[in-house]
Amino acid sequence: MTEIEDADALAETSAHETALACIEAGVDAAHPEQVVHDSVSLDGGTFTIQDATYDLADYDRVLVVGGGKAGGGVTTALEAVLGDRITDGVVVTRDPEETEYVDVVVGSHPVPDEAGVEGARRILDLLTDADERTLVLGVVTGGASALLAAPAEGISLDDLQRTTTDLLESGAEIDEINAVRKHLSAVKGGQLARAASPATVVGLVLSDVVGNDLGVIASGPTAPDDSTFAEALAVLERYGIDAPESVRERLEAGVAGDVAETPRADDPVFERVTNHVLADGFTALDAARSVARERGYETCILSSRIRGEAREAAKSHVAVGEEAVTTGNPVPTPAVVLAGGETTVTVRGDGRGGPNQEFALAAALELGGSRTVLGAVDTDGRDGGVDVAGALVDGETVSDPEAAREALADNDAFPYLEERDAVVRTGPTGTNVNDLRVLVVDDEGSER
Repeated sequence: MTEIEDADALAETSAHETALACIEAGVDAAHPEQVVHDSVSLDGGTFTIQDATYDLADYDRVLVVGGGKAGGGVTTALEAVLGDRITDGVVVTRDPEETEYVDVVVGSHPVPDEAGVEGARRILDLLTDADERTLVLGVVTGGASALLAAPAEGISLDDLQRTTTDLLESGAEIDEINAVRKHLSAVKGGQLARAASPATVVGLVLSDVVGNDLGVIASGPTAPDDSTFAEALAVLERYGIDAPESVRERLEAGVAGDVAETPRADDPVFERVTNHVLADGFTALDAARSVARERGYETCILSSRIRGEAREAAKSHVAVGEEAVTTGNPVPTPAVVLAGGETTVTVRGDGRGGPNQEFALAAALELGGSRTVLGAVDTDGRDGGVDVAGALVDGETVSDPEAAREALADNDAFPYLEERDAVVRTGPTGTNVNDLRVLVVDDEGSER
């Protein structure tokens, strides 16, 4: 399913081949077609999601709504299971999909656009007359925070775009960014569930959030929200964001109690809401681990929850490989050391790149001529603002450390890596479960 461009050229040694195979297996395991096949079924009139069952005879309508980078794939997989049992639907995603019963709207990521706004408004219109005999299947996948854009009253799309861009470049954690997004939206922070009430709402979730916090994934359209207007305002202050006047006015009005808070867990709107996490970062890591074992490597999953600055996290990952070679801890070599999560980049320069490219370049600086190979990719196929998934590096990627450090200082990892034929291109993968990092430590090495 996942095809890495120029894989033959990238696979210079058996260690490179293993890294690429692990990446492909990890991404494929989290693909919506596979995930829905493993988790969702229809037997007669009984619709099953994981361990929950729904008798379709209890519903007059079945609606599919939501969005995210994997939204199109989840929708087509649901159509394959339910067919004409689906009454209607609207899903906003980044890449077009051929569907029969659900309208797919193509929006923009990571900064929202008018198409995403229109798609979200259509979803809200569709939910207007939802009642107790309506089953709403909420497609909740990473990226919907931007794609499923429905600015709250008084907030223009331009103001939302400006605020989103500043947040993304600030180095703020995803939960902090989403706390602001939720309080500037008409659908996030449980407000899609509120719009659908009293319907039965079932969230089908592909998580791109460390720890699978349902209130953070896609900014939690079908989940309770514990964040507040005061916390959202504090995020802007913490990162020195000069937000548009309309944004500050809304957040300040919320702090003053003039605008209703997003719904909490005890809100009656959640009495008929259930969310199912169908895949997450560990799904990809587990599949990558299986491939590495099949190839004769010992394996170690450091964590699916790595966060912080990408270039600093890279040093720690490489250090684990060094320890394995020196002491056999935490795993004897030859070994594959895996990690996932969502690292961030604090933008200080005006270059091109993304967290995984910075991770890879920072790692390459540490590899110092060793035979170790590291692959770092975003499972959605697009790292930061560049149409590459990430990079594959080794001990020979950096022959000019000063230039590599200058590239990192200017957040310009992409040109440096591309010039050295180290970028990994997959195109849009149709899924999104955070980042995947594969460190192949082969103490016997292999000839180029």
